[in-house]
Amino acid sequence: MMNEKTANHELVITRIFEAPRELVFQAFTDAEHLKHWWGPEGAVLHVVEFDLSPGGSFRYYTESEEGVMWVRIAYQEIAPPERLVFVNSFSDEAWNLIRAPFWQEYPLEIRNVFIFEEENGRTTLTMKSTPVNAAAADLAFFSSVIPDVEEGFGGTFERLAAYVAKLG
Repeated sequence: MMNEKTANHELVITRIFEAPRELVFQAFTDAEHLKHWWGPEGAVLHVVEFDLSPGGSFRYYTESEEGVMWVRIAYQEIAPPERLVFVNSFSDEAWNLIRAPFWQEYPLEIRNVFIFEEENGRTTLTMKSTPVNAAAADLAFFSSVIPDVEEGFGGTFERLAAYVAKLG
């Protein structure tokens, strides 16, 4: 079923964190913080490269019971502490783009815009994700799995909430 979120092939998630915006933004932009919460539950994140600058990249792999996944993030815009924009994709060990290991129809690249807003010491995070340079079939598949992607990010954001609560 197509709804407002899937009509334009965009995933939108909004989450409120009981932490100041600067701390939540830092958790997204510091490799030492990312190791503690970014990625699937039970996976260990290994940072290979971290260059937080427009045109820079965050390259990492995760190890879990399901195996190893290589991921690269290409930063496009960093506006502390309000906005972070990057394109993420799965890759092989040589950093060549590959299809997601769990969904062969998933688009190769996803552009993510994170907007951080603070009110009374709480941070509202809005994430907007859209496929980049995707074929019609990839766009349709992306729209069809938005509930699954929302669930995955839900778990990741739960880990972030617990992590920033420990820091705050």
